[in-house]
Amino acid sequence: MTEKTHNIVVTSIDARPTMSNPASLEEGKGEVQHVEHHSSQPRLLSDMIIGFSDGLTVPFALTAGISSLGSTKLVVMSGLAELFSGAISMGLGGYLGNKSEIEFYRRERHRERMEVDLFPEKEKEEIYDIFAEYEIDREACRGVVESLARRKELWVDFMMKFELELMKPEDSRVWVSAVTIGLSYMISGIFPMIPYFIMKDATKALFVSIGITAFMLLVFGVAKSYMVATSRRQIVVGAIETLIVGAAAAGVSYGMVRGLDHATNL
Repeated sequence: MTEKTHNIVVTSIDARPTMSNPASLEEGKGEVQHVEHHSSQPRLLSDMIIGFSDGLTVPFALTAGISSLGSTKLVVMSGLAELFSGAISMGLGGYLGNKSEIEFYRRERHRERMEVDLFPEKEKEEIYDIFAEYEIDREACRGVVESLARRKELWVDFMMKFELELMKPEDSRVWVSAVTIGLSYMISGIFPMIPYFIMKDATKALFVSIGITAFMLLVFGVAKSYMVATSRRQIVVGAIETLIVGAAAAGVSYGMVRGLDHATNL
């Protein structure tokens, strides 16, 4: 999370602090401190959601299907094998995906730098077009355009951000993403397997696993929605939506495992 603090001078006898912006104001003149809360790590949140959602559904579906064989030991061994391999696979996917994004950004930036060097006037016109989208006329932004033209690296950065709408990815993202997705998958994938560690009856363990998975989906949905929602209603809806989607995904996967098991026994 990042915070921006603005000091606003208020000159009003009737100025009063509010619940959303508490402040202590003197009569006639006071200063309100306004703090902006913005998330600076949306990709980290996205990686955690990917890892947790997959971890809560895939291991559950696998262990639920294998539980039909009646052996909790087999369920545990198969579940752990899937959990470790799945975490590695998910982490590798995050690594490769972010590495490709970095390489794509570098290629596009190199191309944009060549265009700035070869066609500077055309690139200047594109800056004017960008400002025109915000209803800023040429005279008002002429100084900005000329200032950017004297600083080519900043000029290229500006074009990458506002023309191509590409944000520069951090090099550390490849490892952060891989670790975040992998760990999230492994941590969440443990919960559906807990009953099989402590219970000998695979059928009873399955029903307990269903309850734990449903509860964790709700908790995950609330936590996810809390970080992005703007009202309590959105949090509730997000939690229910996560439960429904997760249950549907787990149900389909479980049905496929049971179907394949039944087909091999024919």
